[in-house]
Amino acid sequence: MVTVAKIPVSPSQGQHRASSASVAGITRRRFLRDAGGAVLGAAAALQGPFVHAAEPVTLRVLGTHVTLREPIRRQAEKDLGFRIQFEPGGDDRILQKASSRPQTFDIYEQWSNSINILWRAGAIQPIDLGRIELWSEVNDLTKTGRLVPEARVGLGDAPYKLLYVQQDGTLGAGSTSRISFLPYVHNVDSFGYDARVVPRGKAYETESWGWLLEPRWAGRVALINSPTIGIFDAALAAEAQGLMHFRNIGAMTREEIDRLFAILIEKKQQGYFSGFWNSVPESADFVASGRAVIASMFSPAAASLNERGVPVVYAAPKEGYRAWHGVMCLSAHTSGRVKDAAYDFMNWWLSGWPGAFVARQGYYISVPERARHHLTPIEWDYWYDGKPAATDLPGPEGLVAVKRGEIRNGGSYWQRLSNVAVWNSVMDTYEYSLPRWYELLLS
Repeated sequence: MVTVAKIPVSPSQGQHRASSASVAGITRRRFLRDAGGAVLGAAAALQGPFVHAAEPVTLRVLGTHVTLREPIRRQAEKDLGFRIQFEPGGDDRILQKASSRPQTFDIYEQWSNSINILWRAGAIQPIDLGRIELWSEVNDLTKTGRLVPEARVGLGDAPYKLLYVQQDGTLGAGSTSRISFLPYVHNVDSFGYDARVVPRGKAYETESWGWLLEPRWAGRVALINSPTIGIFDAALAAEAQGLMHFRNIGAMTREEIDRLFAILIEKKQQGYFSGFWNSVPESADFVASGRAVIASMFSPAAASLNERGVPVVYAAPKEGYRAWHGVMCLSAHTSGRVKDAAYDFMNWWLSGWPGAFVARQGYYISVPERARHHLTPIEWDYWYDGKPAATDLPGPEGLVAVKRGEIRNGGSYWQRLSNVAVWNSVMDTYEYSLPRWYELLLS
């Protein structure tokens, strides 16, 4: 397992010590691996073809384009010493594959709204908390639903409700020694808008989900093509525009779903939407090409557009955000040496470097203090504390994504995660909503 140093006093010391600990852990692992290979090789020479060195481990990770990025894969391979295959894809495709063919992956990572589907399908196995080295440092967002006492928990499937495996095999909030997913990357989502066309609003005051259904942007609005996510963006927009009201937007009734889709289908038939995107790169291309000036968006797309010189603002809606929490799960089929590698990979994700990488694309990590020691003080001030950027700041690809003097829309980590309207969820009416979503796409 990855050896992790204690949190240091200063960033420079912390980075040095963390690196030393990481190198030491990797050196020990490689020594044991290489020594084992040498012993087996000698045995093979003496005994003929009956003893063979163990095949090298390859860890297969199925997930989204958001976190399955090539720099992350390369760094993980370098630090962990085994081969890692990333298979990124669109939300619906990978969820369908994971729930029906768990033998095709070792680790699955997506959003917390996928957990109920995967658990009920028997596609994932519990994670042993005794093997998660930094569990005590994972913050309270996932464990209790709040980072600060006054925060809004948000409607729907707040992740803490799905975290622990209960004695009867169900998922719940009661603390146990087993969890259904590793808490790691998370954020609040909204929409992005091209500030060259759409007048800048004010965070939490004038920026509104209603802009997605604002008549003046007809023909230039794009939505995410995901039934479990897009339905909430559309519902928040419809309610903000006063087109309808929901009793509980995190648990819509069939009647509310029917009314919502009647509104959306009518608008689509009138040519209101410019399209429905399936991946983060596609959403960025919608705006970069001018096909859309406002769109459902994930933070990496906004960061990518800013790196490309397109001044996209990631909105802080006055109604609150749609929040999500990344989940890293073990396939029900993962075992043996591959399972050991999977635990190493999960622990690596909490070790600091990955959290710093995703911070530069606008995401947070469940152990922020670990990430802090791999960020410059200026980066921490901007991405986590919500302060103005003291210098130009790089995005995840190393290009300038934040100009000096800019302030992150929505404020600090604690402020943003305290304004959650609804979490990505699988509602009781999920099965009912699916055909309505595809009806919308085909209308």
